[in-house]
Amino acid sequence: MSNIEIKTVKSNKELKEFVRFRTTLYKDSPTDIPYLEMGELDTLKSDKNPAFAFCEAEYYIAYRDGKPVGRIAAIINKRANETWNLKSVRFGWFDFIDDIEVSTALINKVKEYGRARGLENIIGPLGFTDMDREGLQVSGFDYLASMHSNHNFPYYKEHMEKIGGFTKENDWVQLEIKVPEVVPEKFAKISAMIEKRYNLRARKMTKKELVEGGLGKKFFDILNICYSHLYNYSRLDDAQVDDLIKNYISLADLNLITIVVDDNKDGEMVGFGVSFPSFSEALKKTKNGKLFPFGWYHLLKALKFHNTKTVDLLLCGVLPEYRAKGANSLIFNDLIQWYQKYGFEKALALPMMETNEGVLGQWQYLDSREVMRLRSYTAKL
Repeated sequence: MSNIEIKTVKSNKELKEFVRFRTTLYKDSPTDIPYLEMGELDTLKSDKNPAFAFCEAEYYIAYRDGKPVGRIAAIINKRANETWNLKSVRFGWFDFIDDIEVSTALINKVKEYGRARGLENIIGPLGFTDMDREGLQVSGFDYLASMHSNHNFPYYKEHMEKIGGFTKENDWVQLEIKVPEVVPEKFAKISAMIEKRYNLRARKMTKKELVEGGLGKKFFDILNICYSHLYNYSRLDDAQVDDLIKNYISLADLNLITIVVDDNKDGEMVGFGVSFPSFSEALKKTKNGKLFPFGWYHLLKALKFHNTKTVDLLLCGVLPEYRAKGANSLIFNDLIQWYQKYGFEKALALPMMETNEGVLGQWQYLDSREVMRLRSYTAKL
């Protein structure tokens, strides 16, 4: 009989243990980075994460001889289930030692949770919404992780194949793009043509426009439209948007955010691109992903002084009727020039569905390569 014990997380102390298990598991990995502990805790707390308005969740820790050996979250996104006509329970925050008994026991706990609530399928790794990290890494294990996407040991994939009953549901790819020394002629010509023919232009925002003027909310209005047809997408509501603007977008260097406006419609925003300096190297210098006492300093150097050679391209959205007009070229034409000014040598595009040919095709004029692939799995309960 297995000596694995699965316990449900019930206290703040246990939730910290849940979060810190991964940090301990990966402490000697040269390619891993600790996720920000404060951010992880806020995401998992029902009184901090607005997604709990339409989600429910339980967290589990696996123990052997009193020592934690794995963790997993069971999540039900009711809004996504209704939108996509699903009866699915999600699993996420899935980490474990290299022991098939441990990983199987954790998955079985989520299955049990789903069955008890009348659900029919299990899918994951997924978060509460698409703003969380998604997928299990299946390639690119020698590439330095990003705080915006999942990173795991190679044996995770082997476990998913051994547990039984799981099949591939979706793949995301991450591309590394070399920042060119000169903006590609294709972008420059298309941008000039678009500005003249369609009266579109790229511009920057002020902090006041972003937070008080409604342009921050407009980002996510466009995002909801652009992503509505994508795999398991869950529409972002006002509370989530306010939280994202306050705790994330408002911290950005606005030179690394570009919006496209239509001057035929009084300067209405029709597209955007959001990028941040990479925090990967800064996070490796923190003490287990903690901001204090000195973790904040390393992150500040990356955010304000661009003390990194990598920039993360996080979000990009253009309204459907403007894609054929080439509005994406305006975004990249502008961002590339700022990447050059800041001395970035490469950009990491985070993560894109392998079936989204329109998005993947936009990198054809740049020196790009796939560096990582992530996968979600599904099985019957």
